[in-house]
Amino acid sequence: MFEYFYHEILRRTIIAFGSLFNGIDIKHLDSAGNVSEEIKVPLAYGPTQKFLARLEQSPDLNKPTSITLPRMSFEFTGLQYDGTRKVTTTQTFKTQTVGIATAIRKTYMPVPYNMSFELSIFTKLNDDMLQIVEQILPYFQPAYTLSVNLVDTIGEKRDIPIVIENITMQDDYEGNYSTRRSLLYTIRFTAKTYLFGPVGDTSKASRDLIKKVQVGYVQDDSSTPTRDLTYTVVPRATKSYTGNVVTNLAQDIGTTTNIIQVTDATNIAENVYININNESIYVDRKEGNTLFTKRGQDGTITGSHVRGTAVNVITDADDALIEVGDDFGFDGALS
Repeated sequence: MFEYFYHEILRRTIIAFGSLFNGIDIKHLDSAGNVSEEIKVPLAYGPTQKFLARLEQSPDLNKPTSITLPRMSFEFTGLQYDGTRKVTTTQTFKTQTVGIATAIRKTYMPVPYNMSFELSIFTKLNDDMLQIVEQILPYFQPAYTLSVNLVDTIGEKRDIPIVIENITMQDDYEGNYSTRRSLLYTIRFTAKTYLFGPVGDTSKASRDLIKKVQVGYVQDDSSTPTRDLTYTVVPRATKSYTGNVVTNLAQDIGTTTNIIQVTDATNIAENVYININNESIYVDRKEGNTLFTKRGQDGTITGSHVRGTAVNVITDADDALIEVGDDFGFDGALS
């Protein structure tokens, strides 16, 4: 416990939230109804009080240094545990290291937390405020979902709902005609994110990965049962990870062709699986360079392939490189 790790999850969620509001524009029309000015509304990270204090310190509308309106700011204001999304604390899952198919890592299930945000909108004109608000609210019903890459090392992406909570309005116009007016709308949001703990060691996770399952059946429930049947299941690769090209197609084949001609079938045995493009094919038997096959195995789609296409053989070396999450097939051996 308390080993160092830092996934930058809170930082990534804050950046993702801010990116939602970083492209809002408003338009001003002239008396003829034509666009006379188009303004991109600037967005900054910081508390509302900071910008209100800046407005109060620069009350002179003619000062070039006074803060310009409209503008927006947002702030991360709180963090709260969300027990409604809790899962078993001891439950773990395995995943592969990004870019390395054979590097398996183990980590505990993430902890659900709600992040609170405030988005503040400052304008001088009421129409400017209405333009900005109307460009935001239709997307939240009441949530808008973002996909955030939470943990780089394991490629963990999660959909984070951003839920709108409430909206408050404030008009700070007081005093004479030289006093600067500012409208302030504050929209509060909750981001339902997840926090991950440390990612486990690669070697330990790979060692714990189940590679074989064996089930024994007994004949009756007597005190001295006799094993009657054993069913063994081992994972089998459904594609060639090694890129082991052994031959090429000698002629075009269609979607209904089960007899396949190859240029050289020496390195293809019977009762093995081959890959042509993304199609998995079972070789039932062979005669010379002719293969008698069963097409579209392991849920792959039977396709047409042209002469000269590479033929890969799936071997034990491919079984050792099965990726986490691969929809691998199973071979059952009875003894």
